[in-house]
Amino acid sequence: MSLDRILIANRSEIAMRVTRTIADRGGKSILPYTAEDLTAPATALADEAYALPAGSGYTDAQAILELAKSTGAQAIHPGYGFLAENVEFAKAVIEAGITWIGPAPEAMEALGDKMSARQVAESAGVDPVPGITDAVTEASVVKEFAARYGYPVALKRTDGGGGRGITVLYSDEEVDTTPALDEVQSATPGTAGGTVTQILEKFITHARHVETQCARDAFGNFAVVSTRDCTLQRRNQKLLEEAPAPFLPADIEHKLVENSRRLFEAVNYVGVGTCEFLYTDEGDLWFLEVNPRLQVEHCVSEEVSGTDLVDIQLRLAEGQRLPQLEPAQGHSIELRITCEDPSRALAPTTGTITGVHWPAGHGVRVESGIAVGDEVTPFFDPMLAKLVITGPTRQAAIARALRALRETSIEGLATCLSAHEAALKSPAFTAVVDGHEAAENYTVTTRWIENELLPTLIDEEAQAAAASGAATAPAPRREVIIEVDGRRVKLGVPADLFTATAIAVPVEGPLGTSAPVSSITQPLRAGRGSRGGHNAVQEVSDGCVTAPIQAIVTRIAVEDGQQVEEGELLVVLESMKMENYVRAPHAGVVELVGVATGATVSAGDVLLNLHKEDQ
Repeated sequence: MSLDRILIANRSEIAMRVTRTIADRGGKSILPYTAEDLTAPATALADEAYALPAGSGYTDAQAILELAKSTGAQAIHPGYGFLAENVEFAKAVIEAGITWIGPAPEAMEALGDKMSARQVAESAGVDPVPGITDAVTEASVVKEFAARYGYPVALKRTDGGGGRGITVLYSDEEVDTTPALDEVQSATPGTAGGTVTQILEKFITHARHVETQCARDAFGNFAVVSTRDCTLQRRNQKLLEEAPAPFLPADIEHKLVENSRRLFEAVNYVGVGTCEFLYTDEGDLWFLEVNPRLQVEHCVSEEVSGTDLVDIQLRLAEGQRLPQLEPAQGHSIELRITCEDPSRALAPTTGTITGVHWPAGHGVRVESGIAVGDEVTPFFDPMLAKLVITGPTRQAAIARALRALRETSIEGLATCLSAHEAALKSPAFTAVVDGHEAAENYTVTTRWIENELLPTLIDEEAQAAAASGAATAPAPRREVIIEVDGRRVKLGVPADLFTATAIAVPVEGPLGTSAPVSSITQPLRAGRGSRGGHNAVQEVSDGCVTAPIQAIVTRIAVEDGQQVEEGELLVVLESMKMENYVRAPHAGVVELVGVATGATVSAGDVLLNLHKEDQ
């Protein structure tokens, strides 16, 4: 069976990634799109593109399926998100006689829920993070568990994903006051998302996040394409990945492969997927989850293995055997370029992209679905692009990645470029001290970005502003190229200097993006930021607590008239698939305003009033 017409149920760089492999195979790609993606690069790249019905979107399973039927699609590739792990959608696709490019729904069901995934791991002899597999609803259960294993502990929604739905608790007092357990008690079947179910796990504070990129065919042939390290995260979501995972003892690598094999065999998994683990300083290896889909970071495994994983997916969906895969060679680093502001603890940013310039050269791969003029909203993932950098050694890849960052410019909104540069230069990540690379020098953990890197960036920006006497962020500047005595010189000038004349010099980027280009990446902008990374609050006059970002209100954790302490959770906002916690800037009494759960708020909108006791 040859799959020649494939619908891609996704958008942006994900859709472009899959489209290119389909074209390489001589097939035709079909892409649904929403109104905001009418002129997007992914829509232009696809062989055929069709508008989704008004009011629907990329998670509208029925609309996607009907489009697949009407366009004669033989298969549906779900990409990395949206419907990729939707069991009911996968079943509906198969029932419609269309090939589902992914594991069987039964395998997805067994692995897609955190509770059932723990049960699968335990039955396969793979140790999960210490926890309680049954649903947790009572504070007493959490306290008893913490008394045995110690704090912190994590309540995890079984339907959560991408770092969402995780509540970390550090004391009995926090257990008594957490809204997470109240959410379980108040949830009812039939509501959006259904009944809330949570499991309880020990929260590992000092660990690396390591993974295996796996593939298995219908004949039982299994392979680990490469290991990966995804330790550098913020808000429980990955920011930088590399392959193979560095500085792993041989016995841990062997255990990773064997544990992954057991997990795939336990559910008769056929397809491409990822097994995720935590590796601690004590040498413990704990199972986290299986992602039954292709992941964002798959590119680094492709680069070191010479394997097109989307092609592997299509082969396995056609019933072919898993081809012989070559051992990993060299080293690859993936930098997720996101619209997040390092000066505000990587808070999501929105705006219109006014300029783009990507790097090029040997060992540089750019995966992006953005173009000049695109408006970035809070309703999709914050990732703008991926820079995948490969070299013969890890240190060569790091040096090349720094070069690539210097060539990269995205204008119009703040990005994480400066955070990546700081990470790539840190001895904690490079593992190089006094010119010597050693495993003991590699000291990053899953909390390193939030606890160590970001505070440094924020403090540096604050010090720079103080030294210049600036009370606010410096005025935006732009670079102009001039010639002085025959020498090319870059001159920094106020950005509004050329507003009236609208002077712009188009520069043709390596991917064909024509735009006014500046070599300056987004500068750090002074502003309030929390060292916790996911905690944010902005206060204006008269005790008003405002939204720090454009976002959707997903939870209001307080009631009108409630007395709260400084740091207590007030509101949970979701922007670009990440939760942001708004906490009380001081003790006081809450006065709720007209903001409701599900509402969209802009930066600066009043969420509530918080009156100090003496007022």
